[in-house]
Order: sequence, then C-alpha cells, then structure tokens
Amino acid sequence: MIQRPSRLQRPNAQIALGGLTGIAALASVLIIVLMLVFLAIYAYPAIRFNGLGFFSGTIWNIGNQYGSGSVTRNGFSAEPGAIFGAIVFIFGSVATSTLAMLIAIPFSIMVAMALVYRVHPRIRPIANALVELMAGVPSVVYGLWGMVVLVPLIARLPGAGSGNGLLAATIILALMVTPIMVATIRDVVLAQSATIFEASMALGGTSWQAVTRAVLPSVRGGVVASVLLAFGRALGETMAVLMVCGSAINSLPQNIYQPVNTIAAVIVSQLESALTDSSGMAQRSLAELAVVLFLITLAVNIIARVALHGADRSEGQ
Repeated sequence: MIQRPSRLQRPNAQIALGGLTGIAALASVLIIVLMLVFLAIYAYPAIRFNGLGFFSGTIWNIGNQYGSGSVTRNGFSAEPGAIFGAIVFIFGSVATSTLAMLIAIPFSIMVAMALVYRVHPRIRPIANALVELMAGVPSVVYGLWGMVVLVPLIARLPGAGSGNGLLAATIILALMVTPIMVATIRDVVLAQSATIFEASMALGGTSWQAVTRAVLPSVRGGVVASVLLAFGRALGETMAVLMVCGSAINSLPQNIYQPVNTIAAVIVSQLESALTDSSGMAQRSLAELAVVLFLITLAVNIIARVALHGADRSEGQ
C-alpha cells in the first residue's frame, strides 16, 4: 500500500525544490558572468593595443608574420602592420539584424494573429507544429538553402553582382527569427482573455479593428519582448549569415547588394588565420569582438526581460 507524504514532509520537499531551483538559477548567472570575465581578461591586451580606434577603424589586418620587428601600443605588441578595426563587423551585425526585423515583425504578427483567430481549429495544431518545426531547423540548413536558392535569385537582379551580400543575409535572418516571434506572440495572445477580441467584435468592429485596436495594445509588452529576443538571436547568428553574406573585409557596403560581414561570422572565418599570429594579438582582438557581441546581446535580452516583466505587471493590475 502506497503511503502518502505527511504534512511535515511536504514543506521539506518544497524547501529542497526551492533550494535546487535557486542554485540552478544562480549557477546560470554565474556561468554568464564567468564567461564575460574570462573573455574580458583574455581580450585585455587587445583592448589596450587597439584603443578606441577599434570601434571606428575599417581595416582588419593581422600584420606581416614574416616581417621583422613589431608594433607596440600601450605596452602590448603585435606583428608589423597589424591593425584591427571593427566598425565593418559591428555595422554588419546591426544592419542585417535591424533590416531582418523590419521584414519579420509585421509578417510574424500577421501569422500569429491568423493562427489564433483565423485558422480552423482542426488545422491549427498542424500549423502550430509547422511553425515550431521551422524554429528548430538548424541554421546551416537555412544557410545551404540561401546558397542554393536565394543567392542565385538575387544575382539575377540588376546590379546585384554575385548575390552574396546584405540583402541575402537580411532575408535569411528574417526567415530564421520569424518562427520564434510567431510562437512567442501567439502564446502571449492566447494567454490573454478571449473576451477582449469578442467584446470588440460585439461592439461592431471588424476582426482587423479588434486585433489592431484591442488585442495588440493589450499585449504590446509581450510583443516588444518577443521582438527584442528575436533581435538578440539575429545578432548572434553565425553559420547561415556566413554562408550568404559575402564575408566583407575592410569595406562597408555601399548598397544592399554588396558583401557585408557580422561579428559572429568574422570570428569564425578569421579564427584560422588568427591562429598563425605568433604575437597572439589577432586572437585577442577576436576575443574583443566577442566581448562586444556579448555585451550587445546581453543588453538586448535584459531590455526584453524588463519589457516582459513590465507587461506582466501592467496586465495583472
């Protein structure tokens, strides 16, 4: 015969569970802090060597490893001719992610609203499963599709060149973040009371008016949070962007068709050549890029969490 836990045992179990979840939460925060501290310590020589010019320079050159002598700045040395400017990669990360969000936001909102209010209940589980399946597709699959299908299509446009560039990277990122935004917005809307939509319709409004004037304003905090979370995902995307961006070095794109590069993509593409730098400054400069990307992504995610928390508080009042 199975014995039920006594009343004295239940609080102890709850305390133990609370302690374990607290330790897990603390460990996750600690891991993030340790990662940032490690990157900052490793990148410190590059931070001193590059100075503020790191954020304004367009030239990325690991220097001449076969030359004689070295270049020294602020007590740290690198190969002769070494210069590390990150503005091309910072611009590429922000530009591709921002343009991708401009495409993905309206499309994601419309798809999420359709899933909630328009798709037949019998078809809705299948549609939801397809959206979640798209969110789980590996990024390299999107990148391969971009190389085989998207890039040749863009190359047919007048003045598009090879097709690899800012436009291709933007479209790939938009496709990748759309399922995440759709699923998040859908869940936020479903968490709201259905009476908001029904009341708006009962007052004589159209379904479009009910969604745009009643439903979306009531969940705007959740929508903003989903957008920011997707933006953070777009900033850190690597392989798919690397496969279609054109890997620009030392030049900013002059139009939407020209090659571009992002922080995450250049870290992967330049790591092998950086390992040949005997001074180690190229590797540390890549670590400095990683610190910049880490801080940008962390800031975006913190803002998203704050927005979501504010939405929860306002909706609970």
